[in-house]
Amino acid sequence: MSKVVFQKTKALTDKEFSFCAGCAHGIIHRLVAETIEELGLLDQAIGISPVGCAVTNYNNFNCDMVQAAHGRAPAVATGIKRVLPDRIVFSYQGDGDLASIGTAEIVHAAHRGENITVIFINNAIYGMTGGQMAPTTLVGQKTSTSPFGRTVEHSGMPIRMSELLATIPGSAYIERVSVHNPLHVRKAKQAVKKAFQMQMEKRGFALIEFVSTCPVNWGMTPKDALKWAEDKMLSYYPLGVFKDITKEAQE
Repeated sequence: MSKVVFQKTKALTDKEFSFCAGCAHGIIHRLVAETIEELGLLDQAIGISPVGCAVTNYNNFNCDMVQAAHGRAPAVATGIKRVLPDRIVFSYQGDGDLASIGTAEIVHAAHRGENITVIFINNAIYGMTGGQMAPTTLVGQKTSTSPFGRTVEHSGMPIRMSELLATIPGSAYIERVSVHNPLHVRKAKQAVKKAFQMQMEKRGFALIEFVSTCPVNWGMTPKDALKWAEDKMLSYYPLGVFKDITKEAQE
């Protein structure tokens, strides 16, 4: 009799992912879904879908899902959590959704200390709409709207959302992770689990930022995109915990 060593989590539906080859959204979806199942939250979780490449993730997550307007997921999550405080509410957002049009929503949700969990995907580009420059695009990085590379003089420095949100008194747990290799995939799952546990313990606002890839709009193979993320993105977006009130309390 064969032994089962891996199987699809019950927190994902049988709907095939619509992401491009090499896109890390699929990996991140699985980590979030596995965490929801392992923590016994299938009947409690409510997810907020973004606008962007993951706009249809309500087809993939096997829990209650709500579609929010572009950038408004933290506001929608706030309303749901306040009406249903015993439910576990999470938003799933890209850099255009969270760090551009939704900057006000995410900052004020953190300032209010909303007891929600945010999954933030940073691939340094607008993936769904044609590869335009994002607030997170690196200096010198070429996009469809910065064909000669982003410059500080024209666009300023790329925004570091984890560092920004960690300075806000209302935030409880902020960590940046990556999925560029198996070791970091495992570490990322630990971070996601802790972010959900923070909400379960009513500790406040938690956000996990994923350094991710967009091979198609970066003009790279999936393998080269993973290497580029490791070599280029991590030097500007260092991995690690930027705030953890549980450790601060122990100190």
